[in-house]
Amino acid sequence: MTSKIIALIDGSTYSQSVCDNAAWIARRTDAAVELVHVLGRRETASADLSGTISLGARSALLAELSALDETRARLAQKRGRAILEDAQATLAEAGVTATMRLRNGDLLEAVAEAEKQAGLIVIGKRGEGADFARLHLGSNLERIARSATRPVYVAARAWRPVAKVLIAHDGGPSIGRAIDHIAASPLLAGLDIHLLRVGADTAENRRGIEAARAALEAAGHTAAAELAPGQPDKVIAERVERDGIDLLVMGAYGHSRIRSMIIGSTTSEMIRACKIPVFLFR
Repeated sequence: MTSKIIALIDGSTYSQSVCDNAAWIARRTDAAVELVHVLGRRETASADLSGTISLGARSALLAELSALDETRARLAQKRGRAILEDAQATLAEAGVTATMRLRNGDLLEAVAEAEKQAGLIVIGKRGEGADFARLHLGSNLERIARSATRPVYVAARAWRPVAKVLIAHDGGPSIGRAIDHIAASPLLAGLDIHLLRVGADTAENRRGIEAARAALEAAGHTAAAELAPGQPDKVIAERVERDGIDLLVMGAYGHSRIRSMIIGSTTSEMIRACKIPVFLFR
């Protein structure tokens, strides 16, 4: 069950979608929402430019730089609170009450602290640089997806109601945990669920996907199961587009970071290619 949702808000164009998705999840699961905005060190500190200046001038400049740092920090705090208040108002319009948390420091540390009392994290596909890097994932997204101990729900740029769900079943422990989570949660109750295993039509693969379907149906879900040959990222993307899928569920980063850098990652490719939310399980 999802006791609390952590919604990470950064003021980017994805923040509205993060709020919309968090509100949808909260309404379906009766979970609380906590909005979190983290001020990074770059937003509240300036570089020391005084090293090559004479002593008297340096002292004056250091005092001025200190005043500028204080001003910058105050402005960053005000901006952060404004971002959170706007997000809180958006959720209130959707009928969801949310608390707010403004943090300074490292994003991963803030998420690690917040997720201790949470069941799920919602984050946008890209951050404040989204419009300048359309073909790249946000670096914070990958860092969080690799380190989080809770499921990560990646919001697409625009919200749309969720009716059709595709579960990319790879037979691994992560997707097993996803099946357990879905079976125990009301989040996807009543939705059209389709299980897809991309790979050889072997007895082992068929047993795995049928066991997942049976577990979902035992929990009251209606689910179809399919085995399909081909390259996982290409087949999954084709099914998402062809069948009008609204939400993709999959395991997150099954291989090490080094291997992913060398041969790529189905997780990253799916998030990048699909214009729908992606629900990741570790």
